[in-house]
Amino acid sequence: MELLNIKNLDISRKKVFIRCDFNVPMDEFANISDDRRIRSAISTINYCLDQNCAVILASHLGRPKGEVNEKYSLIPVARRIQHLLKREVIMAADVVGEDAMSKVKALKTCEVLLLENLRFEPGETENDKVLSEKLASMADFYINDAFGVSHRAHASVEGITHYFDDNHKAAGFLLQKEIQFFGKLIQEPVRPFAAIVGGSKVSGKLEALINLLPRVDKVLIGGGMAFTFLKQMGYDVGNSLVEDDLLQDAQHVMDEAKKLGVKFYLPVDVVAAEKFSEDSVSKVTSAQEIPNGWMGLDIGPATVRLYREVLADVQTVLWNGPMGVYEMDKFSRGSNKIAHFVADSYATTVVGGGDTADLVQRIGVDDEISFISTGGGASLELLEGKVLPGVAPLIIQEG
Repeated sequence: MELLNIKNLDISRKKVFIRCDFNVPMDEFANISDDRRIRSAISTINYCLDQNCAVILASHLGRPKGEVNEKYSLIPVARRIQHLLKREVIMAADVVGEDAMSKVKALKTCEVLLLENLRFEPGETENDKVLSEKLASMADFYINDAFGVSHRAHASVEGITHYFDDNHKAAGFLLQKEIQFFGKLIQEPVRPFAAIVGGSKVSGKLEALINLLPRVDKVLIGGGMAFTFLKQMGYDVGNSLVEDDLLQDAQHVMDEAKKLGVKFYLPVDVVAAEKFSEDSVSKVTSAQEIPNGWMGLDIGPATVRLYREVLADVQTVLWNGPMGVYEMDKFSRGSNKIAHFVADSYATTVVGGGDTADLVQRIGVDDEISFISTGGGASLELLEGKVLPGVAPLIIQEG
């Protein structure tokens, strides 16, 4: 699919509204611990400033549930943007209130204004028409550069696009890059193509797995979701995380893989513990013999070796979801070892957002990965074959 391109718009000296994804992690002192999403938006912002535009930036942060909550203020984000752009960023005290509207009105060319957290407005997540219209009234042009929320039909993502024709809206550089990369990955990957799928639940990844099977040559399963498959195979999984209502779906995925000739790998051993905590007693056990009352919290050393063998000849790797509870040091070894191996590989390596992006950054191999997506949920929905609500209005209609 081809998207409306920001470079084809006549934005010179105009007001441009850019929907960004500045939903960045912060510590308890409101220090940004990973600014990848902010840095990813800078090229689109700079392009607009080079065209002498007045730039209005908008984003959400966290889940304030439609109420003003100081904890989720974008003030720390404004400071970081200011530092990266090396120019002043004006901060609005609200989203579409008096302060924001008066600052939008007074905004001059080459000035940058950041609206307060969009989700302070209850209408944002409800795709409220009134809010969409108010946001649209601020600018002459609308640019979506927020891939991470493009799977959400929200006021600033989908609703706002109805107030701009094709000559006044487009995708920013980051959104273009994400859509092109995933499109190529799904349509014409260099083979053999392996998907590493982890994370805690099958439910979140089921559609993506079904959609990936006809496209990949190998699937390697890890994380909590593996135990639903292992239980369906008749193994003792102790107290490990299992979605009992999805056992039949897990069987369907395995049957489908067999039918399509896709090699489907599950952990052969796990690191099991008595309870879900850092100080719990743990041991390596075969995936078929997890002791009663214990739970698997990471893939074991034999699985790491197996997966390394399986990945040795692949040319394309897509990784979505960690192999264990990587936030706890004790259960992070499997994920870390796979991350190092993927990073060292000569294959095209793609990490699909969220926890996996956090993981590769945490252990310092992010620069070795070919492409790290800024959106976990959005990249999954693309892999499911869906057209994202925030992207649909920006697709160039043929004919």
